[in-house]
Amino acid sequence: MVTLDPDDMTPVINRLRRAQGQIGGVIRLIEEGRDCKEVVTQLAAVNRALDRAGFAVVSSGMRQCLASPEGMDAEDLAAMEKLFLTLA
Repeated sequence: MVTLDPDDMTPVINRLRRAQGQIGGVIRLIEEGRDCKEVVTQLAAVNRALDRAGFAVVSSGMRQCLASPEGMDAEDLAAMEKLFLTLA
């Protein structure tokens, strides 16, 4: 099992906080009856931010596994691959 290092997750947390703000913006756009194109554009931006955060988490986990003295065992490799494919 791969445990995330909280120090490595600071950029991910920042990205997620920005996405959280973007989601609030999308809600406001809808509540204000704004243009469909604006809403969809902002939703796409939120989606990209969440995807990037997810890939950063998987990448960090892979780096941890590869940097460990015993390397990445088959179980960790399978778990990381499954997580990657979940995001793809």
